[in-house]
Amino acid sequence: MSGTDVNEVHLVGRVTAVGEVTELPSGDLVHSLRVTVRRVGRGNGRTVVDAVDVACWSAATRRVAGRLVVQDRVEVTGALRRRFFRTGGGAASRYEVEAHRIRRAPSTGGPSG
Repeated sequence: MSGTDVNEVHLVGRVTAVGEVTELPSGDLVHSLRVTVRRVGRGNGRTVVDAVDVACWSAATRRVAGRLVVQDRVEVTGALRRRFFRTGGGAASRYEVEAHRIRRAPSTGGPSG
């Protein structure tokens, strides 16, 4: 493989779930939320969306996340991360976007956006 690896994510969508700030056993704080993004170009007349979990680790992104409400339109830039954790059934993992920057995005003014 040649060149530089790139892990960049850019989302613009609607907040569909706002969590709370959680303190992890390490003492780190994280604010989680969910952003729903419409898929483009499906062409079958149905609206298909992806629900993306977003983790806000920095004080700046946690502050913005704390002011968001469901249905706010947001822009998130960050990186895709795979997080490992333990459940009652053993080890598990999931993907989420680690937000480097998050802000309210202007509404498109359309019926869904």
